[in-house]
Amino acid sequence: METLFSKGKRSNVYITFYNKKKAIIKRLKPGTEAFGAISDEALWLKKLNPHKIGPKLLEINEDSVIIEFVKGERIIDWLLKAKKKDILRILKEIFKQCRLLDNLKVSKEEMQNPYKHILVDKKPIMIDFERCHYTEKPQNVTQFSQFLMSARISKLLKEKKINQDREMAISLLKVYKKGYSEQIYKKLLKAVLKD
Repeated sequence: METLFSKGKRSNVYITFYNKKKAIIKRLKPGTEAFGAISDEALWLKKLNPHKIGPKLLEINEDSVIIEFVKGERIIDWLLKAKKKDILRILKEIFKQCRLLDNLKVSKEEMQNPYKHILVDKKPIMIDFERCHYTEKPQNVTQFSQFLMSARISKLLKEKKINQDREMAISLLKVYKKGYSEQIYKKLLKAVLKD
């Protein structure tokens, strides 16, 4: 039994059950020859699941992929309602995942505007890995920092008593991009999420 959840350009997403648990099935639209997008997502989940990134890949078929159902709210909706200590914990966890992706030389893309790409429940889970690719210059930490320093999110964080040292963060980002240093990453984290 499948229930339509959302429609995309090349595939539709349905809610289904897999081993008696709620799951998502992404099914290629009839007449679409873009299975690459679905198989790419499956391949990336296979690579990233061992690092505890992304929803669990359950099954891949000729025209579909089955993934665990992730409950949670989209990141901005969650931020609007959450308390300061929870926000700091969740954002640091997202940074940790971004840093891991950078170390793996994987660029997820969409991290500068991850509204639809991060769901938060008790923990944050990144979704939609169709545009992932290997690169010598991954931008996950950089893009997520830019998202947090954007006018709207920066204002929202300030209302929650989370400040930013914007000038320091911008100069650290320039250095981080050159060598992906752990030391610079830690300083950047403190500048973007000043407690």
